[in-house]
Amino acid sequence: MNTHIPHPRIEERVKIGPHLTKHEHVGLNGRLAMLITNMVSTMWCAYLFAIIALISLPAAIEGGTATIVSWIAQTFLQLVLLSVIMVGQKVAARASDKQALQTFKDTEAVLEIQDEVHRLIKINNDLTEEIHNLVIRKQRNIKSLKRQRR
Repeated sequence: MNTHIPHPRIEERVKIGPHLTKHEHVGLNGRLAMLITNMVSTMWCAYLFAIIALISLPAAIEGGTATIVSWIAQTFLQLVLLSVIMVGQKVAARASDKQALQTFKDTEAVLEIQDEVHRLIKINNDLTEEIHNLVIRKQRNIKSLKRQRR
């Protein structure tokens, strides 16, 4: 009878674990980028950028319609929305990491169930073979008894 040998990837998955967003921050540049990103991607930073943008609003109003449109597009939207979008991306990344962890846990559970099924199939096959051998022995005994009666 063949015995079940789990795929090597199962053991590798246990050692490595799920791949998360934080695993992407490697090297000096990655760490520096994450430091800056974490500082800029807060709602407090968005509020600060909004205040900075509003400081130049009176000058934009004095400049007329073109200056106001330019101020809205180039100053306010870019400064404030940058931080707001980054906050949204952080939230989405956290949700993605949670989903990755849950998928990892679910996969681990399925792999454990699969190993249990293989174990039960092995037991079932061994018992079936034992029953088969007993039936064959019984049939031989019956044939032997019939021959002796003749």
